[in-house]
Amino acid sequence: MQTEVIKVKGMSCMGCVNKVKAGLENIAGVSSANVSLEQKQVTVQYDDTKAEPKQFTEAIKKAGFEVIA
Repeated sequence: MQTEVIKVKGMSCMGCVNKVKAGLENIAGVSSANVSLEQKQVTVQYDDTKAEPKQFTEAIKKAGFEVIA
């Protein structure tokens, strides 16, 4: 199991948090996505044989938010 921490720009409410969380948890191989509105980041636990960080970035962008490098 791997962990990836991603900074996210543009989240302002729990609706945003839920949108990001749902998008990430729909990716095969993701076991959990813990989104922190206060820290403006998400911590993803995943199986690196089934998922990769690039997919997380794409899911966050698709949800309407920006990933901070």
